[in-house]
Amino acid sequence: MIFGSDRNRLRRYYLDAWQKRQAGEALEPLEALIAGVVAQHPEYHALLESADDLNRDYAPEAGQTNPFLHMGMHISLAEQIGSDRPPGIRELHQRIAVACGDPHEAEHRMMECLGLVLWEAQRQNRPPDEAAYLECLKKLL
Repeated sequence: MIFGSDRNRLRRYYLDAWQKRQAGEALEPLEALIAGVVAQHPEYHALLESADDLNRDYAPEAGQTNPFLHMGMHISLAEQIGSDRPPGIRELHQRIAVACGDPHEAEHRMMECLGLVLWEAQRQNRPPDEAAYLECLKKLL
């Protein structure tokens, strides 16, 4: 990743991309992707209006959703779908979107599988299992 493990730098990039879009400035491709994801999430717009909360931690145990993780998963899915990697994910996304009636909602459903596969990979200290990921996605149909 271009930001390594610098959480604040990554979050700042989200803020900057969103502010550039709001100002009508030209965006680099990654900025455009991020700003597009932010645009789909009005619930996070206030967060990205200032840098005040960029250092905040979000505790799942307290029922908090990390907005940067959520948007990051949308970005990961967009890149996977765009490159069809793993092979077949583009078609699965299309089919899930038709089944639920909304491409954005399809991504929300797909995030469950993505999160599970990433968690398993991290827990077992190995690369994500693409076959298991695709099988999980197929179960969404």
